Order: sequence, then structure tokens, then C-alpha cells
Amino acid sequence: MTELPPLTTDTIWAILNKDLDNDTVNRLVWHYLGYRYDDAEQTWKTDQVAEDWRETYPEPPDFIENRPPNVKLTRSIPKENKQLLKEKLGFKGYKIGEFSPLETRRATMANWLLNYMVNQGLLS
Repeated sequence: MTELPPLTTDTIWAILNKDLDNDTVNRLVWHYLGYRYDDAEQTWKTDQVAEDWRETYPEPPDFIENRPPNVKLTRSIPKENKQLLKEKLGFKGYKIGEFSPLETRRATMANWLLNYMVNQGLLS
């Protein structure tokens, strides 16, 4: 697997602006959920993944292509952190008629990563 970009607000903006490809965005979320790929065994290691994720998704899900894992990601963000994109980045959202499920799912993933950053003390 290729190197992931650092988890910064610039990376979050790159997700929102579609400057990062879907595969990289998925891999970022997988990484911070705890999924690790073992090249030697060619399998996913899930010992760092929360039990509820590990049981439902023994291999990391495609958050872009599949709605159910994205819904689970949304539900895992505490209510007080649902608006982090707006509160921390000033993100105004996408314009009506100019967004699709792709943008919505990427925004969810970006917000989940911001939530992770806040919870880890990486962003105040």
C-alpha cells in the first residue's frame, strides 16, 4: 500500500475538494479505524479495530461505494461533533444540485476524521 497523507486540516480539505482519490480517502478512514494490512500474510489485521466494526466488517468496507458502512460511520460520530466541518473549517457544504452521494459520503468521512482528530487532541 502507498503512503497515506498526514491527518491534518489540509488533508480534510483535500477530501472535501476531491483532491484525494477515493482509494486514499478509504484507506485513511480504515487506518484510523485500526485496520492494518499485513503484506506478508496478505490479510487484514483487525486487532486494533473496535469490536462492533470488526464484527460487522472483518475487512475494511468501501465507504464511498457502499451506503451501510457510511451510515455506521455517521452514527459513530457523537452528536456534539456532527458539525465539525462547519465549526472547525468553516465548510459551507455543497450547493444544491451540485452534489451526489459521493460528495455526501466524502463529507461524512472528512467529518469522522475531524472527530478523530478532536478526540485524539490533534485539533482543538
